[in-house]
Amino acid sequence: MSVTVLLFASYADALGTTSFSLDLPTDATVADVLADLRLRPGADRLPPAPLVAVNQQYARLTTRLHADDEVAVIPPLAGG
Repeated sequence: MSVTVLLFASYADALGTTSFSLDLPTDATVADVLADLRLRPGADRLPPAPLVAVNQQYARLTTRLHADDEVAVIPPLAGG
């Protein structure tokens, strides 16, 4: 199955893209997406457990993914 991975701000800068398609096995989870990300150049700037959303809903590492899901890896936000 294929999912779309979205990256924002410093994560997009570190990995050199704002989005990409990722092919995964049918029983994949959010943890599998993060494992793939960690193999990419620039991924050393990701924290151990980044905030992730699946289809615009916050998700856990164990959240199961489905074909055509959108997985957003969200950097920390700052502001006042």
